[in-house]
Amino acid sequence: MTDRVVLAYSGGLDTSVAIGWIAEATGAEVIAVAVDLGQGGEDLEVIRQRALDCGAVEAYVADAREEFAAEYCMPALRANALYMDRYPLVSALSRPTIVKHLVRAARQFGATTVAHGCTGKGNDQVRFEVATTSLAPDLKTIAPVRDLALTRDKAIAYAEKHSLPIATTKHNPFSIDQNVWGRAVETGFLEDIWNGPTKDVYSYTDDPTFPPVADEVVITFEQGVPVALDGVAVTPLQAIQEMNRRAGAQGVGRIDIVEDRLVGIKSREIYEAPGAMALIAAHQELENVTIEREQARFKRGIEQRWSELVYDGMWFSPLKKSLDVFIDDTQRYVSGDIRVTLHGGRATVTGRRAETSLYDFNLATYDEGDSFDQSQAKGFIEIFGLTAKLAAARDVKFGNGVDFGTGTL
Repeated sequence: MTDRVVLAYSGGLDTSVAIGWIAEATGAEVIAVAVDLGQGGEDLEVIRQRALDCGAVEAYVADAREEFAAEYCMPALRANALYMDRYPLVSALSRPTIVKHLVRAARQFGATTVAHGCTGKGNDQVRFEVATTSLAPDLKTIAPVRDLALTRDKAIAYAEKHSLPIATTKHNPFSIDQNVWGRAVETGFLEDIWNGPTKDVYSYTDDPTFPPVADEVVITFEQGVPVALDGVAVTPLQAIQEMNRRAGAQGVGRIDIVEDRLVGIKSREIYEAPGAMALIAAHQELENVTIEREQARFKRGIEQRWSELVYDGMWFSPLKKSLDVFIDDTQRYVSGDIRVTLHGGRATVTGRRAETSLYDFNLATYDEGDSFDQSQAKGFIEIFGLTAKLAAARDVKFGNGVDFGTGTL
């Protein structure tokens, strides 16, 4: 029986050429797998037919938008996931979703190998291959661009020689990856980190310099997940799509960052994630109202580690699964309404309302009705500062006290 390879297929030049390239280099039949994660663009049926026209023996397409939003984006939202405190894991979240469908197709069509279009310099090769190993240790992986020397020039020449039904232009200034959670743009003149991004870099967001009238939205959460916008019930996918539209119109969610790649390279990336950044801002504020102080402090460290694991391609790892359990527990009382004003590139929280709130007006107020017993504060401060007092006294005893002339020890 002829070996079969399942290829993660986007419909673009590289993966279209890879169908025939893999067949010639390995002798295997190729099954193309296209996964819709809300990236927009061409219809899936058009992409499926193109894969067949390029030589695939089967073409498997999956509408994974709802799955991606509910099972991947929502956990990221509950984790306030921002790699290096800024990047909402746009591409990193999509890879385990795609791999899940690659493995499913491999089982369905009897394939022994999965293939992806990543280079040897990026993070995605790790994400694809570690996820594949985690879900199906018996499957092999190949990367035509990396393993079979499929350069862009070779891809164009191959497409022209075989009259493949795809665009073969040599001028494409950017490398772009996008889905409903956001959009990632790199390469070209952006690789000079002094160059500012030009208008054609952006697609999900409008220029925030001259924004329309401010847009106010009330986001309702249940256990950390948005369930309504302005009182209208929404699914996770609908919440992201609508916030992409409204926050994008105000230029919210533009990110320009030099980030630390897993492979050790620093890379300049432009991201657009209007819905993700607005929802994370709202979710963080609702947590400020509903999560107990020590739990919240500890969660911030967990969020950073969670984001690093997902960025590094460890979505299916034991540690990431364990952190999920902690994050799930913290969301028990993260329910309520957050009012957000979207304007001029910013998502600003202006109101909070929650039955599960830990905010007590009578404790917080300085006006009449204050229920906080201020007489207890003196004793609390004495006990709270006791260890610092004892340590300072020891410093003085041994001549290591503060030099008030220089302000140093």
